[in-house]
Amino acid sequence: MSLGGFDELIHAPLRLRVCAILSATDEAEFALVRDETGVSESVLSKHVKQLEEAGYVKVRKAVAAQRQRTWLALTAAGRTAFAGHMAALARLAAQAGVAAE
Repeated sequence: MSLGGFDELIHAPLRLRVCAILSATDEAEFALVRDETGVSESVLSKHVKQLEEAGYVKVRKAVAAQRQRTWLALTAAGRTAFAGHMAALARLAAQAGVAAE
């Protein structure tokens, strides 16, 4: 899946956004990620499932305030893959002469 840090699984725009959101925190509620990405629950679920199957995201379900809640977190492997992917994108940008802001 990875070539020089570039990870095609993470590279898909929605999965990249999910990883970026999760990289900034220990854990995020599914609804927050859904709202931040602006996609439906079913679309987000599909992408989260792919990240989970790759071992990049951990899904935790629990009851809170008498409702089933779902939390998402990057695993150690997910954090490593995301950091490697971002580094690969930075290298590509540098090769293209695009300055990082």
